[in-house]
Amino acid sequence: MSSHEDGIDWDDAYANAAHIPGAMDYPPRWAAAAAAFRAGARGTTDLPYGHHPRQRFDIFLPAGRPAGLMVFVHGGYWMRFDKSSWSHLAAGPVARGLAVALPSYRLAPEAGIPAITADIAAALPMMARLAPGPIVLAGHSAGGHLVARMLCPDIALPKPVAARLARVIAISPLADLRPLLRTQMNRTLGLDAATAATESPVLHSPRPDVPVTAWVGAAERPAFLDQARWLAEAWPGTGLHIAEGRHHFDVIEGLADPDSPLTGAVIGGLAGEGERGCGVAPEGVRFAGRSCRSYLRRSGYSNRASFKRQ
Repeated sequence: MSSHEDGIDWDDAYANAAHIPGAMDYPPRWAAAAAAFRAGARGTTDLPYGHHPRQRFDIFLPAGRPAGLMVFVHGGYWMRFDKSSWSHLAAGPVARGLAVALPSYRLAPEAGIPAITADIAAALPMMARLAPGPIVLAGHSAGGHLVARMLCPDIALPKPVAARLARVIAISPLADLRPLLRTQMNRTLGLDAATAATESPVLHSPRPDVPVTAWVGAAERPAFLDQARWLAEAWPGTGLHIAEGRHHFDVIEGLADPDSPLTGAVIGGLAGEGERGCGVAPEGVRFAGRSCRSYLRRSGYSNRASFKRQ
């Protein structure tokens, strides 16, 4: 299929880096900021939720009892990056009292988008075990697609996890995958018409009890502004926030700032004063001394990752 079908250059429509000054500086900057955050953070890295090497997640903890859990799912068109480039985006919510988990997932072409969606659905229960309270799902770009998919009726999350979902923040989401059929990247993604439709959140009716916000930069490519609007139009009650002056690569930076509007949208009244430790155990789970180290050991993670105490 031609990328110029209908007189539109679909490859350019979904090209971000080509339209962002200094775009190539962002990935090393993200990686450096993420490493610096991990060096001083309290939490655990490389916890498994499956057998594939990429089926791992990190979790970062606040100084006191977590008031809830934010899960951040990274972007990269389902083809690039992993959790290690985004640790610093936990800084804002952690400072406001939330635990933050960041999963990696298998990438195309090794895995198709349905398998990647299944990875996130499989990771959620494992991440939810390690922090109490409400769960906020946030994701950027392809990650925005993946967190939105968790509200679709064909995704069967365990009932205790589904009941804890408090809100979804889809940042610059890819909500309708059908335009990607016209792009050259689909040679890697391997979408066909049926899969693109099944994997498009806009073609599903979401759970009505979980608030959703589509958050997008005002300086993004028109295609991404359209994608955010399409989600807001297709899902009744979805909020649409257009962040002035932000493009596709810096629209997520607010998550590193506890006082930013984006972190505020994540928190939404969830965070409060807490006790030191990693919080109460989820229902039916007990651990000695209410310590994170003990809970992780009992969860089978004690020898799999580093843990840092404050």
